Amino acid sequence: MFKKRIIIYTDGACSGNPGPGGWGAVLQYGDHIKEISGFEKNTTNQRMELMAAIKALQMLKEPCFVDLFSDSAYLINAFEQQWFTRWQQNGWQNAKKKPVENRDLWQKLLEISSKHQVNWNKVKGHSGDSSNERCDQLARKAIADLDKQSQ
Repeated sequence: MFKKRIIIYTDGACSGNPGPGGWGAVLQYGDHIKEISGFEKNTTNQRMELMAAIKALQMLKEPCFVDLFSDSAYLINAFEQQWFTRWQQNGWQNAKKKPVENRDLWQKLLEISSKHQVNWNKVKGHSGDSSNERCDQLARKAIADLDKQSQ
């Protein structure tokens, strides 16, 4: 069922939190590399981290083995520690009995990632990992492009 192995790096950024935000992702399959990015006018850093993963996984046209790397503990820990399992059992409430933030994006990410076999990997941000640094550049450029459009 899963044939291709894809490497994905993702990152999100925000100018103010909330404020204008951008996301970036780098997808690699063998020697092929694809870069994608986008922005939202009023968002949060966490939403952009999730959006980067969503948009990257949406690029895959068939079920794949995916090694996804992010510097977002919010994103990686939710999968590695199965936060969403408890959220779902608790009616999408967190441990403090408050509604889970970004539920819409979590639900979309759970749906999309379920089509693939994803290994969620935490990388240290701004530590010289070239693919992580490139995602940060893409996310920040998306914010700059949004600022240019607003002028």
